Amino acid sequence: MAQGQLHIDLAALQANWRALDARSGAKVQTAATVKANGYGLGAGHVAHALARAGARRFFVAIAEEGVAVRSAIGPDLPIHVYSGHMEGDARLIAEAGLIPMLNSTEQLTRQFEALPGHPFGIQLDTGMNRLGMEPAEWQAVGEIALSQRPELVMSHLACADEPDHPMNARQLEVFHSLTDGINVPRSLAATGGILLGPDYHFEITRPGIGLYGGAPFTEAQAVVRLSIPVIQIREVAAGETVGYGNTFKAPDDMRLATIAAGYADGIHRVLSNQAILWAGDIPCPLVGRVSMDLLTIDVSNVDGTPETLDLLGPHQGIDAIADVIGTIGYEVLTGLGYRYARHYQPGA
Repeated sequence: MAQGQLHIDLAALQANWRALDARSGAKVQTAATVKANGYGLGAGHVAHALARAGARRFFVAIAEEGVAVRSAIGPDLPIHVYSGHMEGDARLIAEAGLIPMLNSTEQLTRQFEALPGHPFGIQLDTGMNRLGMEPAEWQAVGEIALSQRPELVMSHLACADEPDHPMNARQLEVFHSLTDGINVPRSLAATGGILLGPDYHFEITRPGIGLYGGAPFTEAQAVVRLSIPVIQIREVAAGETVGYGNTFKAPDDMRLATIAAGYADGIHRVLSNQAILWAGDIPCPLVGRVSMDLLTIDVSNVDGTPETLDLLGPHQGIDAIADVIGTIGYEVLTGLGYRYARHYQPGA
């Protein structure tokens, strides 16, 4: 079988949620962000496991994602939609019982006209300039919105992964100025915000990447292991070249494994001649270019013929790969391709 195997530890996912939940006070509700198909791991499986762990509120990016989560967690738990109420979303929002986080006066009007009385929330911009009503807009429509009893008022931190960044305190101050005294649950903190401490927690936190084993939650348990099958082993003589463009020339006689994954599976081409894979505890360098479906790996130090090599596992997580290519663990995780067979280790 030439299909990569992505092993997903739902017990570790649940442990990460519980650990982040423990960072907040007893009166703070810890939700869970399961957008992007559960950060690439399968929204249904992820949401169901987190609900069993104790999560009682979920967040997705778009209404269509909310439909999949609803089918996994049942009819009762709230699901918020970060993108709010887009044109054409009314039926999905109503049928799946979603809570759009309204980002503008336009969305507010659309919600009240299309779904009067249906639950909604408000997203405010406190300085990130990405989504949400700006202070002047909120001042103009806030009284109208609050009279309809929103479920939640939230904002999002731009620099929470940098604890000492002055933007954090500045956004906190703005959020207080816009929301103090409104008598509605509030949320400012995702994973990084939770780690900033209780001043940022308000009534609801909504961790995302930390649940899945990524920074800045350095205490997180690893959730994914990616094992890639070996298709062929070959002997390469010193001086021979490997792969497209002859970018690698063997300095000595070598033994190479060709394995069944490539950039079509989310393994960035920038990893060419840089990545390390693992045969048990033995590091095995990637040599030559990453191609669409194949990688060539130096297994000269491995005894016997390995059946698979690990790109992600106990020796190397998503952030280690991200560091090599100058990105973040989010991109590595959400880019894991559709061709991998996903296997779920059950949680509690």
